[in-house]
Amino acid sequence: MFIALREEVEAALADALADCGYPADDLGIEEPPEGREAVFASSVAFRLASAAGAPPPEVAAELRAALDADGYDYIGEVDAEGPYLNFSPSEAYFEGTLVAGQAETYGSLPDRDTAVVVEHTSANPTGPVHVGRARNPIVGDAVANLLSYAGYDVDRHYYVNDAGRQMAVFTWAYETFAESELPEPARDRAEYRMVRYYRKGNEFLENADPEAVEAAEAEIETIMQGLEAGDEATYERVTEVVDTVLDGMQRCLGRLPAAFDEFVKETRFMRDGSTDDVVARLKEHDRAVYEDDAWQLAFEDIEKNLVFLRSDGTSLYTTRDLAHHEWKFDTYDRAVTVLGEDHKLQARQLRAALEDLGNDTQPLDTVIYSYVNLPEGKMSTRAGTGVQLDDLLDEAIDRAREEVEERLDDRLRDDDLDEADVERIAEQVGIGAVRYDIVSKQPAKAITFEWERALDFEAQSAPYVQYVHARCRGIEGEAEGIEPELDVSALSSDAERELLSTIARFPGVVEAAAAAHEPHRIATYTREIADRFNGFYRECPVVTADEETTRAARLALVVAARHTVANALDILGVEAPDSM
Repeated sequence: MFIALREEVEAALADALADCGYPADDLGIEEPPEGREAVFASSVAFRLASAAGAPPPEVAAELRAALDADGYDYIGEVDAEGPYLNFSPSEAYFEGTLVAGQAETYGSLPDRDTAVVVEHTSANPTGPVHVGRARNPIVGDAVANLLSYAGYDVDRHYYVNDAGRQMAVFTWAYETFAESELPEPARDRAEYRMVRYYRKGNEFLENADPEAVEAAEAEIETIMQGLEAGDEATYERVTEVVDTVLDGMQRCLGRLPAAFDEFVKETRFMRDGSTDDVVARLKEHDRAVYEDDAWQLAFEDIEKNLVFLRSDGTSLYTTRDLAHHEWKFDTYDRAVTVLGEDHKLQARQLRAALEDLGNDTQPLDTVIYSYVNLPEGKMSTRAGTGVQLDDLLDEAIDRAREEVEERLDDRLRDDDLDEADVERIAEQVGIGAVRYDIVSKQPAKAITFEWERALDFEAQSAPYVQYVHARCRGIEGEAEGIEPELDVSALSSDAERELLSTIARFPGVVEAAAAAHEPHRIATYTREIADRFNGFYRECPVVTADEETTRAARLALVVAARHTVANALDILGVEAPDSM
């Protein structure tokens, strides 16, 4: 209803502008300050004041006099307040919202018939996922969810670096060292077992005698050249290492969860000749130069050249990524890539080079995120090479379990929740807290993850919102035998109307957040609806309401609120528990 009301406001305002002889190129439509009955306001009078030769309040009054809202379903009252035009909704708006909210898919927008690929995470397959990179799969998965809710046909891709020096070193080390030479793995899972070889190999290259290092480097170079030449035996050797590590990494990411439709390997674009084609076309460009034993592309407004071919004839990551992106453009209508802030320069070089190759880069969008830091304490002082995402998730579940158990009284523990329930809730709340806390911040801002904030059931956190869903489920359970009735006239209190108004905004929030690729807007919205629901819960009993019609209508409102909260959390990748 929110989007439908906005469309009606746009049409009515455009007609009024035309009747008054004003252009309708910018309607100035915005959401009014909180606390107003109006859903939309227009500041167009500011823009027209100069042309009209009158102050904005007079222009707004003129437009209000010309505006006819009678022919619209969802526009109720329209008033001029100083320089603003305010549009309040009709009863049909609230009725439509209550009806629409009964659908489990509420908030999903119509199919746009547009295919989008979202590439995220794409961490090098050299070992476990580090907590500092946890923001990529969390933000990337939420962006993909958001676009899917907004009506796009979304594919989720992980771009696998299986062709660089790191993988050549890893393959050489895996084939060189015996397991007996390695320490015990931190966890009994593939990537933890395999990373020992990679670390051992790098340690050897840094500390072994020069003659041994020279021999090792020769073998590593042979692997890199074999991949470049398309040698099948070399490809199979590297693939064994890559796929083994990826299997473990997928198990870690699956805990978030973050799933992928396809793992697209760099070597694909070497083996099909598309990287060679990119290299040939770049060499012919006016700004291609051969300097410092490498082919480079010089830019006018980027401070660093793009090296696209080494003197030994091997390509680089970005060269292969150019071929990868041209494939994306051929396959999808739009492409979105989620990158860490240390890849800003690479992203600029990539876009500029794609344009030099004759590509229209309009369908290409980049979401840049800053990294996640941990405060001083247990997580940040563990021995080893760093804190892994598994460590963070384990501790999240442990802390959530402690919090849940503290909140369970003896009756609830004995009668309603068994140990399996406690474990389920601990996982939903713990992992949900991690995801929510990370995705709720603007991606470009650095954040420090803090347990006290993330797991605060009383503050604006994942448990705070999750508890609303559980409370809705509890009310529905208590109301067994009562049939929800879509009688909006029975919902007349401020708390009821404020909740219904907030529910109505959800599709519009999805639309705007998807257009900006900003899932943190959904997190902000979940806190708003949680506040509205809690106000309703305090003031408006459902099962014990005096009137039968009131009970039935309030139950329908609870169902609508639950669907809204569940789907908003689903976009963020946070589970909505049925009990807490």
